[in-house]
Formats: sequence, C-alpha cells, structure tokens
Amino acid sequence: MEMILNNPTVKTRVRAISSKSEAHRALICAALSDKATKIICTDTNADIDATASCLNSLGAKVRRVPDGFEVKPIDTLSQKALLDCNESGSTLRFMLPLCAALGADCSFIMRGRLASRPLSPLYELLESNGVALSEQGVSPLNISGKLKAGDYSVAANVSSQYISGMLFALSVADGESILTLEGKIESAPYIFMTVNTLLAFGADVKFNTERNTFHINGKPRLTSPECFTVGGDWSNAAFYLCAGAIGKNPVTLHNLDKASAQGDRAILSVLIQMGADIRISDREVTVYPSKLHGTDIDAADIPDLVPILSVAASVADGETRIYNASRLRLKESDRIESICSLLSGIGATIRPTEDGMIICGKPTLPGGEVDSFNDHRIAMSAAIASLVCEGTVKISRFEAINKSYPSFLDGFETV
Repeated sequence: MEMILNNPTVKTRVRAISSKSEAHRALICAALSDKATKIICTDTNADIDATASCLNSLGAKVRRVPDGFEVKPIDTLSQKALLDCNESGSTLRFMLPLCAALGADCSFIMRGRLASRPLSPLYELLESNGVALSEQGVSPLNISGKLKAGDYSVAANVSSQYISGMLFALSVADGESILTLEGKIESAPYIFMTVNTLLAFGADVKFNTERNTFHINGKPRLTSPECFTVGGDWSNAAFYLCAGAIGKNPVTLHNLDKASAQGDRAILSVLIQMGADIRISDREVTVYPSKLHGTDIDAADIPDLVPILSVAASVADGETRIYNASRLRLKESDRIESICSLLSGIGATIRPTEDGMIICGKPTLPGGEVDSFNDHRIAMSAAIASLVCEGTVKISRFEAINKSYPSFLDGFETV
C-alpha cells in the first residue's frame, strides 16, 4: 500500500489508543489466572491479536468484546499446539519461556523478519535448563521439556523482553526462584511494567535493588483481579505529541495517565528538553507548535521513541545526537539505517553512528519518496514528517502501521 501525503494537517484533539505493551502483559496474566478476567482495552492491533491467538492455542479462551477482551484461563494445556506469533517480538519472547515453564510441547510460527531476530541469550538459557529447542532462525521453532523453579541469570542489556518472559515463566513455576540481572539494566521501565502487571494478578515478585535480583515465589495459578484496565499508549501517542511540536496547530492527546509506568512517557521530558511548549493534566497532554533546538538523547531506555524523535530533531535548530540505541538494529527493520534512509529521502541532514545517529536540523524539508521497510514506526514517522515538508511525501508499504496502530490516520484532519 502506497500512502501519498501533501501538506496534511492533524486534528487538534486525538485519543490515545490502548497500550500494546500493557495489553500483552494483561492477556498473559489473565490466561494464567484462577478464574475469568475482563480486560478493558478499547483498541487492538496485529501484535496484541498475536498474543491472544497464541494463548488460545495453548487452551485459554480469549474473546474480543466491544470494550476489550474476556479471558477464560488455561484449564487443560494443549499439546502439539501451533502458536502463530505473526511478526510480534514481544509475543515470541514472552511466550517462549512461559511455554517452557508450563511444559508445553509446541511450535512457534514466526512471520516477516521475526525468525531472523535474535533470541540469544534467552535461547541458550532455556536450552541449558532442560528445554529442547529447534534451530534458531527457522520457522516454526519447536520447544519441549520443562523449565523448573531455580536460580537463573540473564544479561540485562540485551532485551528487556527476555527478562519479562522469564518473570512470567518463574511466576508459574512451582517453587522459589531467583532471577539475577547481569550488567547495566536497559529498558528498565518495560521490566517493571511486567512486574506491576504480575503483582496486579497476585504474583509474588520482589526486586532487590542492591543485588539486581528478582525473588519469585512461583505458584501454579495467578489470582485474577476480575477486571483490569489497559492504559493509553504513550509509545504511539508520541507520534501526535511530536506532531503538535513541529506542526501548524496544537495537538491535545487524551486518555493518557501521567503517572503511567510506561517508559515511553519520557517523550514529554525529551520534548521539553528540546524546547517544546507543553501543558499536562492528569489525563491530557497538549503540545503547542514550538521552536525546537537540538540536544543529546540517551536512548537506552526509550528505543521505540527514536524514530519520531529523529523527525522532531530534523527540524530543530542545531544538532541532535542520539546514542545508546544500538538495539535499534534488531527491530522490525534495522532502525538506525531505516531512519537515516527515511530522513535523507525527504531532504534532512542525518548520518548514522555505531549506536545511533547525528541530525542537523533545518527549518523545513523538501519531501520525497520513502520506504517504510515494513516497519510500523518508520511508516508513522514518515507520515508525521510530511507535516514539515514543502512537497509531497510518498510512503511505500504503509500498511505496516497495522502492527501497532491500525487507526493511526484517524488523527489526521486532511491527508
């Protein structure tokens, strides 16, 4: 699908969709609980649907209802199940150790670039602890054996999703476990989002900050809160918050909790650091057209914000340096290269570095033809970039937005 945008405008008021990150976690916990759970989640997407599908394949009954999901937990675990992760890295990395802890003999189907995205060191951790896995990089990925409670260590600077997956697994592995995080913790807010969701479902998880260890008292069933509400998605709201800063009209995002545990709430502090004029209330954020300036951005905890922050930097006064973003090379695309291709394709001045990029801002950009690289965040970033382009922006493979934000264009007044 090709999208052509010529001096579009965005609406002055946009509702933040339900958080993909929170929905994944809530669905998994609900499927592991002692009774049914209603999950209030007004929006869905391909990634959320992949997690729901995998849980159904394991024996849960996840049903879409108008305001969210009804989840009946796994009663009898399905064996020889096929779990279709589609292109969702979160689904695969959460479900793989969980299936090992449940003792599920199953196969994971991976689509798009997912099979080529790394699983190490999670793969080796499972394999060295009684779990048999087929070869990496090939779909389907077969798993058998059983992960038991015990002491485990995992690198803290590779993927927070590995740690979250192990937390889910050890919370239902009968007995006491210790999970040690080795090295500097990156994307810590995502890890503690998992912890908060597990705690809401009655899990016994404690973190020792001095030793970087989680103490988990596993039990066969979590305890359903009966109803769980998924908050607004700060990661996807970031696109329209940046639109307010660089576009022609202010933009108000509602359905956002300023006290949310989502790490990408940091979009506010980074935009303020760049000079954005922002007004914040409990459930709304308004960003006004602003004269932005370049800055240094440490992306260690906010990798998903880098694509849209790069767009904001492309029209900010001066130079912006984004660093500690090497993990972007392992996303749906090599996002360091795809961001550079996107922005240079519409006339921005940008160059890649080993772990990020350097951007020299201009008042406006000429526009041009770009590829989404089948990456949802690149497609949406290109659309927001069209707000500051003098000419047309033509985006190929725009359907990639369905992965996380199918209704993304609803926030545009004109396209």
